[in-house]
Amino acid sequence: METKVKPKAKAKSKPLQEFQEATQTLANPALQEWKKQGGKVVGYFCSYVPEEIITAAGFLPFRMRATGSTETTLGDAYFGLNNCTFTRHCLDLAFRGKYDFLDGVVWASTCDHIRRVYDVWKMRIKGPFLHYLSLPRKIGEAQVDWYADELAIFRESLGRHFGVKITDERLWEAIKLHNETRRLQRQLYELRKGKKPPITGAETLAVMVAGTAMPKKRYNQLLKKLLDEISQLEGNTDYRARLMIVGGILDDPGYIKVIEDQGGLVVTDMLCFGTKIMWKDVTEGRGDPIAALAQYHIGGRPSCPRMWGDHPQRADYVKDMIRMFKVDGLICSEIKFCDFWGGEGFMISQDLKEEGIPTLTVEREYLLSAVGQLRTRVQAFLETRGR
Repeated sequence: METKVKPKAKAKSKPLQEFQEATQTLANPALQEWKKQGGKVVGYFCSYVPEEIITAAGFLPFRMRATGSTETTLGDAYFGLNNCTFTRHCLDLAFRGKYDFLDGVVWASTCDHIRRVYDVWKMRIKGPFLHYLSLPRKIGEAQVDWYADELAIFRESLGRHFGVKITDERLWEAIKLHNETRRLQRQLYELRKGKKPPITGAETLAVMVAGTAMPKKRYNQLLKKLLDEISQLEGNTDYRARLMIVGGILDDPGYIKVIEDQGGLVVTDMLCFGTKIMWKDVTEGRGDPIAALAQYHIGGRPSCPRMWGDHPQRADYVKDMIRMFKVDGLICSEIKFCDFWGGEGFMISQDLKEEGIPTLTVEREYLLSAVGQLRTRVQAFLETRGR
């Protein structure tokens, strides 16, 4: 009896190509089509800003990136060299008019670097709609209530400025749509738990980044097609170790590709373009959707190191991921001068040392650079795995 051979995981799919293309530019084709049809786009810094409120207004939420930037000359006129290069590149692109497709921008008080971007933007760049959210630094019921008040103000401000009514019904519809996105993304990660993951870490990051830059309905349709396609693939077997990557802002699949070209396969993560934005759903149901969103961001989803006192829960989350995805080693990718991850990375490495899980800490700039050094360090790290 003839045995059917499944196609290799390297087969290119059209949905995956569209996702990858969406990560290579700011105003991708799907976003451009949205604008052409008269749609509005609102950018936001940090995943703590609820996309659902922007979607409920009828707009396209766009996670801020500095894709395509090559220098920080204009940004450096306002920022020092000890500010992270993500914020300096974003500011530089803003001065060059590269975000002119945005109809508004939203910030949250995530870190001092991001706060300074808001200050300079408001003073020098301006814009049709700028809003700043005060984000709590602890996790608790009082902080949930605080953030619910902030989100209510944001909802009212956004609606008033653009002349739209953001009703509870529209918010629940948006929450349902975004939860569908999260469930589909979790299905993608489920496929990476097996011995032969049908998609690489670099490809997965492209899928996740694209989800923050295109209409959600279009994205969900494409992701369903991708899941159908790759579930039929044979899967990747040519790797030396299964890796997990953690860290702050990382939106360049090329960085993951450098790691995987050395023989490591990134099978999971704790990134703000990764599991931190989709591992859990916003609770759906009757009542106040703003309260549901506040509860999700402050007390539901995996937290960011900016949340004081929650490190033990984050460490447990990392350990759970390592067990579920059968991880051989962890890479902590810290963008230079990130205060939060400078401390968090060290603490995680100490936690995992007690568990016998090898950890590699890599400091990097926002743009992919020092590739040779990264390649060498990853090669040496994989050698310690003895595979």
